[in-house]
Parts: sequence; C-alpha cells; structure tokens
Amino acid sequence: MKTAVLITHTHPENASAAVARAAEVAKEASVELVATANEHDKHGESAAGLGRVDELPERPDVCVVLGGDGSILYALRKYARTGVPVFGINFGTIGFLAAVEREQLDEGLRRAFDGDFELMDLPGLEANLSAENSVALNDVSFIRRPQGRVAELSYRVGEEEVGSVRCDGLVAATPAGSTGYNLANAGPILAWGVEGYVVSFIAPHTLTARALVVAPGDLLYVGNAAGREPVEISLDGDPAGELAPGEEVEIHFRNGVGSLAQLPEANFYNRIREKFGRLAQ
Repeated sequence: MKTAVLITHTHPENASAAVARAAEVAKEASVELVATANEHDKHGESAAGLGRVDELPERPDVCVVLGGDGSILYALRKYARTGVPVFGINFGTIGFLAAVEREQLDEGLRRAFDGDFELMDLPGLEANLSAENSVALNDVSFIRRPQGRVAELSYRVGEEEVGSVRCDGLVAATPAGSTGYNLANAGPILAWGVEGYVVSFIAPHTLTARALVVAPGDLLYVGNAAGREPVEISLDGDPAGELAPGEEVEIHFRNGVGSLAQLPEANFYNRIREKFGRLAQ
C-alpha cells in the first residue's frame, strides 16, 4: 500500500476524531493518506495530518470510508469499475456494507492499510439515463413527486409485461441493495453472491403486487403510464432525472461494478442477524 483515499460521513462531528487517528495510523504504515479540500474543511485541525488534493486520485491502493452505508455507496460509485477496494468503517446508523464497526477503528485502519482483507465484487444496475454515472450499486428507484398524484407504473422483463400498478413508486435492487428500500417494501433479501436482482413496488394500491427476482441476463423496462405525472428517478438515493409520462427506462444487470473490502471472517448471515435482528423469534 502506497496511497489511500479518505472519505467521511456528511456529519463531521461523528468522525473528526477518527480522521486524526486515521492520519496517524497511515503514517505508521508508511501510507500516504489523502483527502479533498471539502474533507479538510469539514474536519478542520483533525485533518491536519492528511494530504490535500483538488481531486481524488483515479486509482489509489484503497479507499477508506468513515461513514455509513450512504458514504460507502458514494465511494463505491466513485470508484466503480476501477477495482479500487472500498473499506468501510461504520460511523453511520446501520453500516451493513462496512467491514468493521467504529469501536474497531484502529484494527480496521491497520488492516485496511496492510491490505489484510478480501475483495467482494459487487454487481450494479445500469440505467439508460443521461446522468454522468448511471450505475447504481444499491438500487434504482422511481418515486412519485411529493404532493403529486399516485403514480401508475408498469414493468416488463424482455417483451413480457409483469406488473402494472398504481403505487408510490418502484425499486429495482441488487443483492447488496436488497436490504435497503426493497426490504422496506417487504421484498426478499438476496444473499451476497446471488446472480440477479429484485423488483418491488412501493406502497402498491393492490393486494396482489409481489416482488420478483429477475435473472441477471434479463432486461428490465420500467414505464410511466401516459397521462400521469413525471416520477423522480434516483440511483442509490441520488437524484438522476425523471421518468416522463408515456416513457420507459431500460435497466441492465452488470457484474463486477464495485469492489467492497471485507474481513475474511465476515459472514453475510451473521450480519443479517446482527443488523436487522433474527428473522423469527
């Protein structure tokens, strides 16, 4: 390890002390740890030991994130398709994607800078949008506007229409994203490593709408009914445009989009239990 990038939580008070410690551990490991001017501004004197760059390097040896799932997803999208490992230390709420918890800060930093981790290739969903980065690691969501009319969305897989429902929206989620918005829609959890993705409606106005797991090679088309209102599109929670009435968006499953660092002893099913509770009591 020669160069590492640091990305932190949007709430600096949660991670400023950890930023200073990260700089110390990086120095001990002879790793150059750099961050943007925005990170320096957020953390003030706590960031004094970090290198300052105008733009993050394209291919550092590792990207360390002190934050929650949102910050980790930001880093994964930033370094999508580059093979750069993203090592998350949870300073958020759930931190399902994090390699370690904040109580393990020193151990996590040392293992990140030593390269003592395994890489998990994460798939993504690519939408045919005009956004600069149209790939989502968690989910692509279609949501009716606040105070707007109920949406009427449909989706088809290939040439076969599967569902057309009045609803608040629709979510297409990867296995990593299946524990997010999709889970709140009562959609199934997909274990990491599953080939495929899941489609679920948000607050469907019917008793028959069910989530569907789609094969990785099948194309998904999401349509907005003519005569309705536009619905907002987001990629991993970030606004990415809107779906106009009478139009549809095409979504592809893509392998090998993100590189998530995890400890060798990590276990997906243990993590499900620890983060969300036992599936049955």
